[in-house]
Amino acid sequence: MARKCKLTGKGPMSGNNVSFSQKKTKRRFLPNIQTKRIYVPELDRHVRVKMSVRAMRTVDKIGLMPYLKKQGLTLKDVVS
Repeated sequence: MARKCKLTGKGPMSGNNVSFSQKKTKRRFLPNIQTKRIYVPELDRHVRVKMSVRAMRTVDKIGLMPYLKKQGLTLKDVVS
């Protein structure tokens, strides 16, 4: 499963685990990706989208279609 947000494009980042003795080993930081079913009033139907929780909060605030328009995306780009 690709750990990538379809709306924001957020993906895994890499960094270091730092122990008490300051030894550094590589690790991955994974984004909080959830599959969410969202109602779109403009289409009068539900769609399923894999999105980060940060994007989920923004979509809850302004709606999916205005968010997609702001990002320059279409519904086809994000529906899973």
